[in-house]
Amino acid sequence: MKDIEKSYTRAFGTADGARVLEHIREITVMRFLGPDATDNQLRHLEGQRALVRQIENLIERGKKP
Repeated sequence: MKDIEKSYTRAFGTADGARVLEHIREITVMRFLGPDATDNQLRHLEGQRALVRQIENLIERGKKP
């Protein structure tokens, strides 16, 4: 698993990678649905947010020696 963590760290460790990750955060983690959101919409957005958190966790783990 350590190899993939290092790959994530390298991929998102560049200026372009950081810009892409920030964009992904903006369209998922920073996105809020209104009170009229359906159950499916909420579940879909939470799945996207979980994926972003997974990517961020892999990046952080890849920074460790």
